[in-house]
Amino acid sequence: MTIYQASEQRYDSMVYNRCGRSGLKLPAVSLGMWHNFGDVDTLSNAKAMIHRSFDLGITHFDLANNYGPSAGSAEETFGKILKSDLAAYRDELIVSTKAGYYMWPGPYGEWGSKKYLISSLDQSLKRMGLDYVDIFYSHRPDPNTPMEETMGTLDQIVRQGKALYVGISNYTAEQTKQAIEILKSLGTPLLIHQATYSMFNRWVEDGLLDELEAGGAGCIAFSPLAQGMLTNRYLNGIPVDSRAASSNSPFLKENDITEEKLLKIRLLNELAESRGQTLAQLALAWVLRKERVASVLIGASKVSQIEDNVGVLNRLKLEPEELEQIEAILR
Repeated sequence: MTIYQASEQRYDSMVYNRCGRSGLKLPAVSLGMWHNFGDVDTLSNAKAMIHRSFDLGITHFDLANNYGPSAGSAEETFGKILKSDLAAYRDELIVSTKAGYYMWPGPYGEWGSKKYLISSLDQSLKRMGLDYVDIFYSHRPDPNTPMEETMGTLDQIVRQGKALYVGISNYTAEQTKQAIEILKSLGTPLLIHQATYSMFNRWVEDGLLDELEAGGAGCIAFSPLAQGMLTNRYLNGIPVDSRAASSNSPFLKENDITEEKLLKIRLLNELAESRGQTLAQLALAWVLRKERVASVLIGASKVSQIEDNVGVLNRLKLEPEELEQIEAILR
């Protein structure tokens, strides 16, 4: 059995960005484990993707209690790989997890109460074999629990040493402002907001990024490739084996891929090719153009996708005329 040894060149090419006004830097590209790391997936493939990611300088691995499928199994998979291959590198890794969505029956199995958040994090730490995570998120706002309780629990978790930093995800700009103020008053600043952001989903530009700027917090963008639309997958229509063609897809649907959207995808691809990039690389560079965005969170089902996405580092800068061209296409 070959023992994994990380590449000695793993820090040569990756760009690391400061997260808000904190001391923490995140890799420009982070690996999300929402899909393809569950107990229904192949462990050897998961291991290959994590190894290659770290060898390319990806130090941040993002999980949640409900990632899999089945729920919890992505954390178990990561825990196995961490124990067998990455234990010696723990202090080089940023491991994040979240709680907020349904995990177990009864009134304490989801949302944002202190009871649920602390119980869930304890389970996550056990699944991963860790004493602490680097970032712990409230995965979604709870309409029925006071914000003071949810944020107070995040503060308590840091003070207990179970997380180094805390974040939020799926919060509106106004909710984010409130969370920042409460956490600041408690002495545990909000580190990061994990938000959907892509060329096809720009809601964060309508107030959220301003609130993060004012509050000194960073942003990490998930679904920066619009669930695969901003890749070469859909240049010639909808492949039969694609997410959009699957009746089981909970998000991207076939009717999301309109002719208008396909035209935009093809025009963006032409611009990407003129820059010597893939469409995915252009889409990632576009999201990273915003200074408040510390990292883009990619998903992958195979090593080659990770390699392609990290290739964005070869040409991150977008010229003003290229940005204008993108705006014209998106309009």
